[in-house]
Amino acid sequence: MSIHFFGRLPDGTAISEIRLANASGAAASILTFGAALRDLVVPVPGGEPRRVVLGFQELEGYLRNNRFLGVTAGRHASRIGDGRLAIDGKEYQLSLNEGGVHLHGGVTGFSRKPWQILESDEESVTLGLISPDGDDGYPGTLDVRCTYRLLPPGTIHITMTATTDAPTIVSLAHHSYFSLLPGATSREHKLQFAASGYTPFSPELVPSGEIASVTGTPYDFRTPRPVSDPAGDPDFDYDCCLVLDRSGDGLLRAARLEAPDGSLAMEVHTTEPCLVFYDGAGLAPDFAGLDGVPYQAHAGLCLEPMRFPDSPNQPTFPSAILRPGEIYRQETEYRFG
Repeated sequence: MSIHFFGRLPDGTAISEIRLANASGAAASILTFGAALRDLVVPVPGGEPRRVVLGFQELEGYLRNNRFLGVTAGRHASRIGDGRLAIDGKEYQLSLNEGGVHLHGGVTGFSRKPWQILESDEESVTLGLISPDGDDGYPGTLDVRCTYRLLPPGTIHITMTATTDAPTIVSLAHHSYFSLLPGATSREHKLQFAASGYTPFSPELVPSGEIASVTGTPYDFRTPRPVSDPAGDPDFDYDCCLVLDRSGDGLLRAARLEAPDGSLAMEVHTTEPCLVFYDGAGLAPDFAGLDGVPYQAHAGLCLEPMRFPDSPNQPTFPSAILRPGEIYRQETEYRFG
């Protein structure tokens, strides 16, 4: 493990990059800004180690990162319609950062804050953040921890926890963009989900409250298939929430992603009930990527484990309320091989 200076925020706060490595040839780079996974290199069977996530060359890319590359999203990931929130009969107005919608924690969500290094060793780092009462409109002071652990041969294990001093809502999500073959688009990758349901969205991408069957829809990935629309529509883009077929607690195998040439695969295992799938259609060549080339649309895709989107306003969805004395906890592994 090593720690390096990465840049300064406009207010002078120094941002660090933590580099982890293991004997299998895997390496990860984590930023204290947004608790972001900036880089991840994993061993490839019979080949050279390969970069599998998108990241920016400079801090400026993250400061103006409206596509959330690699960050930890919160307090409540995905969208909350109208930014409305009510707990125990009291209403709160959250900040709006996507038209009339609260997205990934709002204007100054966790993805746009400096975190602190709390613990580290050769293969792991724990970052911490104190989110004050009223932060982006949320009630309660939240103490958040995010631990990245590099496991052999090529797994990144992410643990997120939170405690509060007043009732609030919490649903964190890791937001890396994955690409398993250099130069390939997200549409060329093959994908499978352990999900027979999804949450239909309005045009503003806010859930209707229904959990519908994926049967007969473009969201049916129960059998592995290419990401591209099965009906052949080149303009169809994916930004959807899959409801996982869970049975019991612990890490569930939620998804499998495979490179177009079959040379590398990634499995997602998570404790969460949902996986938001975004195909990277909104990526734009604003800043240089880690390979020096700006990212175009569909350069990578997101598989974001989380609680249900818009949970405060959908009584049919499980609650994301966290109360004093309780511990929010999420575990997710991205396993490569």
